[in-house]
Amino acid sequence: MNKFKTYLKKLSLKHKISFTALGIFICWFLFFALPTQLFNEPTSTVVEDSEGNLLAASIASDGQWRFPHQPKVPIKFKECILHFEDEYFNNHLGVNPVSIFRAAKQNFKAGKIVSGGSTITMQVIRLSRNNSRTFAEKFIELILATRLELRCSKNEILAYYASNAPFGGNVVGLDATAWRYYGRSADKLSWGETATLAVLPNAPSLIYPGKNHELLLAKRNRLLDKLQAKKVIDAETCELAKLEELPLKPQALPRIATHLLTRLIKEGKQGQVVRTTIDLKVQKMLNRVASNYHKFLSQNEVHNIAIVVTEVNSGKVLGYLGNSDCEHEESGNDVDIVTSKRSSGSILKPFLYAALFNEGELLPTTLVPDIPTRISGYAPQNFDKSYDGAVPASNALTRSLNIPAVKLLQKYGLQKFYNKLQKLGFTTIKKPANHYGLSLILGGAETSLWELNGVYSSWARTLNNFESYDEQYNSFDYRMPYFIARDSTKSSNQKLEKTSQYDVSSIWQTFEVLSGVNRPREEKGWDNFSSARKIAWKTGTSFGHRDAWAVGVTPEYTVSVWVGNADGEGRPGLTGVMVAGPILFEVFKKLPYTTWFKPPLNNLVQIPVCRKSGYKASVNCETIDTLWMPRAGLKTAICPFHKQVFLDKSETYRVNDNCYAVSEMVSKKWFVLPPIQAMYYKQRDPNYKSLPALLRNCYELNKSMMDIVYPEKLSSIFIPKQLDGKREKIVFEVAHSNTSATIYWHIDENYIGETNNEHKLEFITSVGEHNLTLIDNFGNELSRNFEVIER
Repeated sequence: MNKFKTYLKKLSLKHKISFTALGIFICWFLFFALPTQLFNEPTSTVVEDSEGNLLAASIASDGQWRFPHQPKVPIKFKECILHFEDEYFNNHLGVNPVSIFRAAKQNFKAGKIVSGGSTITMQVIRLSRNNSRTFAEKFIELILATRLELRCSKNEILAYYASNAPFGGNVVGLDATAWRYYGRSADKLSWGETATLAVLPNAPSLIYPGKNHELLLAKRNRLLDKLQAKKVIDAETCELAKLEELPLKPQALPRIATHLLTRLIKEGKQGQVVRTTIDLKVQKMLNRVASNYHKFLSQNEVHNIAIVVTEVNSGKVLGYLGNSDCEHEESGNDVDIVTSKRSSGSILKPFLYAALFNEGELLPTTLVPDIPTRISGYAPQNFDKSYDGAVPASNALTRSLNIPAVKLLQKYGLQKFYNKLQKLGFTTIKKPANHYGLSLILGGAETSLWELNGVYSSWARTLNNFESYDEQYNSFDYRMPYFIARDSTKSSNQKLEKTSQYDVSSIWQTFEVLSGVNRPREEKGWDNFSSARKIAWKTGTSFGHRDAWAVGVTPEYTVSVWVGNADGEGRPGLTGVMVAGPILFEVFKKLPYTTWFKPPLNNLVQIPVCRKSGYKASVNCETIDTLWMPRAGLKTAICPFHKQVFLDKSETYRVNDNCYAVSEMVSKKWFVLPPIQAMYYKQRDPNYKSLPALLRNCYELNKSMMDIVYPEKLSSIFIPKQLDGKREKIVFEVAHSNTSATIYWHIDENYIGETNNEHKLEFITSVGEHNLTLIDNFGNELSRNFEVIER
């Protein structure tokens, strides 16, 4: 030692610096020379539910089942692998000299490598380098193993081994192996199962489940005996573990949420373990419901179903079914319908009605016209091709009538409503408003089940939390659902907006209306269920019966359903109420009990409403109801249909002061609809009373007593030719409020005939512009221009 000290003193400063630098380099080399990332092999994409249960996984791009690195190693596997592979793992620095000497002796005698003497640390290095086994490579492993011990803890090294060791076939890593051979996670395996897996990496190509069964059994049992001898397990546990059967072949991994897995890969999560918000029970329930209904629907060649269930307040997705389990060739079951753009049908109508409620243009009770309509060549029709004449707005919405919706959209403004949909979050509606036209409200635009669920959920969340919002906002809480679990302590990365789109009162009113929709016919006994629940729900059906929609909302859950064929093939009977609706209610039945929304009383007022017309009551209304309505309802018009009429003293005829003594007149309040509305309305309501006829010699010039049903204002009539070259006849139609009236018809000032009771007249006219003039027997006159075009 003294000689060494003397030697150091004789060294020059230059040499001292050189030795110090060399020492630092050696330390750096031992500690940092390893690559930053030991393993670069591709890994499987793994999807877990909110509790960590496996929902689905994809094979890695190199064809191996290799789950991403897991930093924690189950205690049973740790005990098994250490006692089988490296009993002195916790006592060496990466290299076990005794094992190396023993292996060198065996290899020297054999003239080749027959025993590695490798520690688990050295095996980790070998797995990461993946080079041929030579003496030179063994030496490199010795050096790098030491470096790895300096960099990582024992638990970290063991985790590297457990995640990357081969277990036979194309299965790599403990996590993938546990699922492939036992169908559950590694931390839930028994001692016998864990011991079986622990002996596999020793010779993965020679012994694995399904190959050399007896050898595998013997190796497992020897390991169990060793664990007992080392007092890791007791004798009873050892004997029970030996009785456990060995797996015969790999199992298929769970495929509980395959379309969610595909979506995660597309969204950049490939090769990761993704913990989601999915509730395993809800997801399995959706799979069962879809499978059961598919068996029935497939008889009509309907093959695809998609369902999304979200938790309203949090926005978490609890269930995500992208498609059915149909095995029919070319059924399109690999398409994720949840994100697919499909024709919306009538599913957007509630947003229009809510906008009208919100701006004081409509009350839910108000009668809206439901009559034959043609707007610039566009002629919408109701699903059943019938007309009610006039129908309460709430009834028009729950029955999803098309004509009232189109007329209300025309009144509200196409561009204005289009802007609202954009701000609500419907990103799939991308083209200009004029591209869609008034058909926007009937399915002329496309939406997705995902965005639909998000907007309806946002409405529900707004109602749930309206008391906590600042009064300066109209309190619309827009947030799309999310399915990737996140740390609750971190700020949400979801889009959150409070915009002045809808007041909570208009949302509440719309949900109240939608809760009154008749249940699907399969649900006739719903009111008898002890667990009956109130649900706001709406259906939609696209043109050609291609898409059937249903969405339902409670304060707790939003459920959205789509049924159809991924390739767009329509099928008879494929409607929202008949196909998607029953699935919606089946899902709600299996969800926990739900409640209903509290009314936002601070935003509601009591309004006197005419019982018959549904308008704000006027002095002429006979029966008045006082109802809770959105505050904006105070701006709506008063009833235009109740009028004061004067009758003779027998109350049989209408009179006026030109023909009857005022002192003998009887004043009555009368419900009078416009002529066309009245014509259809009284077919539905036999209690509707038309105005009495005028007393003889009494005259009343009033153009509103009659109206032209067809042709409409400024319309063009296309007249096809028959096979003989003659043009077909035009059928003109007029409505008159007096059933006994006679109407005299003129075209271009030429008299063409008269009608009584039913005012329809067939006529052939030339191509070009014409004028229709009508005069009734009371002197009322009505005129309309139209154009005839030959096809």
